[in-house]
This record gives sequence, C-alpha cells and structure tokens, in this order.
Amino acid sequence: MNSPIGVFDSGIGGLTVAHAIKSALPNETLIYFGDTAHLPYGDKSEAAVQAYSIKIADVLLNKGCKVIVIACNSASSAAYELLKEYTGKKAKVINVIDPMVKYLEEHYANKKVGLIGTKRTVTSNVYHKKVKQLRKNIELVSLATPLLVPMIEEGFFNNKISHEIIEKYLNNKLFDNISALVLGCTHYPLVNSQITKYFGGEVDILDSSEITTTYLKQYLIESGILNLEKTGEDRFIVSDYTESFEASTKIFFKEKVKLEKHLLWD
Repeated sequence: MNSPIGVFDSGIGGLTVAHAIKSALPNETLIYFGDTAHLPYGDKSEAAVQAYSIKIADVLLNKGCKVIVIACNSASSAAYELLKEYTGKKAKVINVIDPMVKYLEEHYANKKVGLIGTKRTVTSNVYHKKVKQLRKNIELVSLATPLLVPMIEEGFFNNKISHEIIEKYLNNKLFDNISALVLGCTHYPLVNSQITKYFGGEVDILDSSEITTTYLKQYLIESGILNLEKTGEDRFIVSDYTESFEASTKIFFKEKVKLEKHLLWD
C-alpha cells in the first residue's frame, strides 16, 4: 500500500499524467522517470523503444514500485505487452491507450472520433485495431502530428508559433464532423487550450492523463493498495539533464524539484 507508483515517458509529456495522479491521489508517492536522453520516442524504432522501456522498468522495479504507468502513447503501443510479461507479478503495468479505448466504448458509439499522435502511435494502428474490436461502430480517423512533441519540449506552446502549427494540422478534412478528438500523446494536454479554441468548444477534447488516472484509482481501490496517508517523497529521475524538463516540473508542481540523473546505459 505504501509502495510508490512509477511513471515514465520520453520527456515532459508524462508530467501531465504525473500531475493528474498527484491531483487525484495526493497520498500516493510518485517516482517519475523522464528518458530525456532518447526523446522523442515517436520517431524511434519499436525495438529501440522496447529496450528503453525495459531499462526504465528495471529502475522502477528496483525502487519497489507497485504500479508502473507507461505515460507515453508510443511506448504503450510498442512495449506494453513486453513490459507486462517482463514485470510479471512484481508490479501492475498500466498504459495510456486501453483506458482511452474503454472510454470511447462507453461514450462514443456510432460517432466519428479524431486522433492526433506521434508517427509511431499512428502508424502502429493500435487505436484503430482496439476500437474495431469494440464493435461499437466508432469511425476513428487519425493524423500524425510529429512537430508537436519537439515544439512542446522546447517550450514553444501557447504562443503564436504553436498556434500556427496546431492550426495547420487540425485544418484537415479528416476531422470534419468529429464528435471528439483524442490527444494521442501525453505531451498534447500542454496545448489543450489552443486545440479546444480551434474547434470552438464544439468538439470534446479527450485527455488521456485524466482518463488513465481514473483507471489507476479504480485499480488501486479494487486491489486494496490505495495509500491512505502520505508516507514518502516524490522523486524525479532523468536520463539526461535538460533545462526545459526542470522548468516544466516547476510549472506542474508549483515548486522546484530536485532532479536525479540515471543513465540507462553506462
């Protein structure tokens, strides 16, 4: 019950998930791993993402995590099944894709839904395969938006540059008459306000950080391992120090956090 929850991503995107978890589950202790040495995952091979994910899982398992949250769509699509097998009964592995698919099943039957994500997430067709298996007549259309992650990692969000890039991507006939748009990358909630503004509030913007956190909370309660009192300090680990990561943690958690550096390979 008192064991920490591990969360990892290639960079700052997973901080949206970490922040959502801390807001909903304030007594839980987090260990966040940002693989800043290898970001972004969206343009890496499946084998590379799997290798990074296994190394990070080792770090989180060695620190006694009871749950490992893959706070990255690219890693969720490439490495979830492998990590689930690798960790065995040592820790529960949760990805950000399955909770979203379940949410679509419950709320968007017989509707058209859009999705934006990295090249890896979109070309993997993982969302399309899972949504098709639901048999809920959900029309899913997806578009790779590869410029968004490096743009956000460099701090270019909620300004004129990000506005123009977002508008260029979303002004696509694919998204005509959609009821909702899935943010298929955990970086994208950082530009949620600009995406919402583009659609004029007429399209539901689905944030995987919030939906995954709801799924996690339910799991902790049902498994009897929800922490009822704060017992540990949150830790933030990076594979390479970056100023943008340090600045982003301060934005999310309203205080400067101490970053620990851990190389995945010596």
